[in-house]
Amino acid sequence: MDLDGGKRVFNRLGPSSSHQNHNQNQNQNQNQNQKVCYHWRAGNCNRHPCPFLHRELSAPPVNGTTSSKRGFSTDDQYQRPNNNSVRRGGFSTWGPRGGGRGNGPNNNGNNRVVVKQEKICNYWMQGKCSYGDTCRFLHSWSTGSFGMLTHLEGHQKIVSGITFPVGSDKLYTGSKDETVRVWDCQSGQCVAVINVGGEVGCMLSEGPWMFVGLPNLVKAWNMQNSAELTLNGPVGQVYSLVAGNDLLFAGTQDGSILAWKYNTVTSNFEPAAALQGHTSAVVSLVVGGAKRLYSGSMDKSIKVWNLENLQCLQTLTDHTSVVMSVLCWDQFLLSCSLDKTIKIWVANSSGDLEVTYTHTEEHGLLTLCGMHDLESKPVLLCSCNDNSVRAYDLPTFAERGKIFAKQEIRSIHGGPNIFFTGDGTGEVRVWKWLADQSATPA
Repeated sequence: MDLDGGKRVFNRLGPSSSHQNHNQNQNQNQNQNQKVCYHWRAGNCNRHPCPFLHRELSAPPVNGTTSSKRGFSTDDQYQRPNNNSVRRGGFSTWGPRGGGRGNGPNNNGNNRVVVKQEKICNYWMQGKCSYGDTCRFLHSWSTGSFGMLTHLEGHQKIVSGITFPVGSDKLYTGSKDETVRVWDCQSGQCVAVINVGGEVGCMLSEGPWMFVGLPNLVKAWNMQNSAELTLNGPVGQVYSLVAGNDLLFAGTQDGSILAWKYNTVTSNFEPAAALQGHTSAVVSLVVGGAKRLYSGSMDKSIKVWNLENLQCLQTLTDHTSVVMSVLCWDQFLLSCSLDKTIKIWVANSSGDLEVTYTHTEEHGLLTLCGMHDLESKPVLLCSCNDNSVRAYDLPTFAERGKIFAKQEIRSIHGGPNIFFTGDGTGEVRVWKWLADQSATPA
C-alpha cells in the first residue's frame, strides 16, 4: 500500500468533516500498532511499554479475507532457515555432523512456535531476560551430552591452569590474579589460597609434584612432604609444562624449551638442556609415543623433538596463525590454531608427520582436551574464541554439544567422568557426562 501517496491524496482533497479526520488518525494508529517489534524478534527488546506487538501476526483467515499488513505465519517462521546456526564450508568427510541441538519448536501459551538459535541469551546471562521459554536464544550454559555440576568462584582474573592430581580429593586452579586456589572436591569450598607472586601461565601435576609456570621461573611443590623448590632459567612467562622421559619441560616466552631432571641425591631439579628453534613463545607442549615431544608456538609452527637426544626431527608449518594447542591421541597428533582449524597429523611411510584431515571452525581455536564419555567413546573438546567449547566424537567429528561462557575458556582439564573449564571471568565450572543424553542440560 502506498501510504505516502494516500497522504498526498487526502491532503489535496481535504477532510469532509472532523469525523473523517478522527477515523483517519484512528486507522493510522491501528496500522502502526499492528507492526511486530523488530527488537522483540531479535530477542532484545527492552522498551516497557513497547508500542509494537510482542507476538507474531495471525495467519490469514480461511475464508479468503486479507489484512492490510502481511505478517508470516507460525509455519513460515518454523520453515525459515536459521542462518546463525549454519556452518560455513562442507561437511566432514569422516562422517556426518551431529545436528544442532535446541533448534526444535517450543509451543507456549500463545501457540507461537519459537525457533531457538544456538546462541546463549545475553540478557539471561545477566539475570534479566523477561521472555522465559519464548526467548529465541538459549537459557542454558550447555547443550548436548553433559551438564554442569557446580561452579567455583574466587579468582579475579582469567583461569590459566587447572590440575586434578591422580588419587587426590583436591582440585588446583591457577590464575593471572597471581594465586593458586585449592578446592575440596567433597564440599566445593576453597580451602587454601596461595599467592605465587606472578601471573600463572600453566600448571602440571606429575607424581607427588605440583608445578606452576610463572614469569621467569617454575615453582614446584611436593604434595607429600610440602617441600617447595624454585626452578630458574626461563626468560619471560612460562606458558606450558609437560613431563616425559624423566625430564620436566617448560615452554617459555622467548621461544626456548627448558628441561630439568630431578636429582634424588640433592633432592632438587637440575638443568638438563635448552631446546632452541622456535622464534616466538612456546605455548603448548605434549609428549607422545615413540619418545617424541611436540611443541606448538606463536611462530605458527609445530616442532617434533626426539626425547632421547633432544634433537629437532621435523618442523610442521601448515598452520597460518598461532598454534595454540597440541594433543596426542594414539598414533595421531592433533593441533589447533587461531587460523580456525584443527589439523590431524599422522606419520607417513618415511616417518614424517603429514596432515590427513583438517576440520574448520567459524572462530579461532584456543585449546584442545581429549577424554572418554561414560560409554568410553573418545570425545574431543575444543575451546573457541567466541566464548564457547565444542564437543566432537572422534574420529567422525559428529557434534556432541556445546558449552557457553561469559568470556573465553582458556583451560580445560579432564577427570574421571567429569571435566573442568576455567574462563576469563575467573570462574571454574565442573561438568559431568550425562548417562541419559536426553536429560535437560545445566
